Amino acid sequence: MRIYTRTGDDGTTGLFLGSRVSKADVLVDAYGDIDEAVSLLGVARASCADPRLARLLLDRQRELFVAAADLATNPAHRDRLKPGISLMTQDTLDLLERLIDELVRERPLRPVFVVPGATATSAAIDHARTVVRRAERHVVQAQDAGHGVSPLVLRYLNRLSDLAFVLARHAAGDVTEEASHD
Repeated sequence: MRIYTRTGDDGTTGLFLGSRVSKADVLVDAYGDIDEAVSLLGVARASCADPRLARLLLDRQRELFVAAADLATNPAHRDRLKPGISLMTQDTLDLLERLIDELVRERPLRPVFVVPGATATSAAIDHARTVVRRAERHVVQAQDAGHGVSPLVLRYLNRLSDLAFVLARHAAGDVTEEASHD
């Protein structure tokens, strides 16, 4: 089996369920950012000693695949997407919000700016958070450029960055550095 197809040699890439777009399209930037966030969450998971946190990270990686598929779909065939597999759902958003609330109850956030890097896991999660924020900005740009972007994907990315902040604080434990104004 060959890994290369040569179909992208002209500077285009295929959308899920057909058609092609420029690799320079902001929509490709958006789902490329999501791919990067999936990888960074994998880096965090690889260094994570806490099984619960590792599972939460893996679940977010899988959800990000759904968000990317939702974004990368030929708009003419969105009716063929499957909820929770290739189509973002309200249930996924609701789950994130419940999870954020639960984790904040367990470890209340302090009203300070946190310098990332308390642990390798927390630093990787914070890095993923910034990439998710970039993906969110690119989704807004794609929407502004006329792409039919699911509002649920945009809301999901916004919630996920909040959850990533909370997860990074859990991964840091009691080790934190606050930004100072010396």
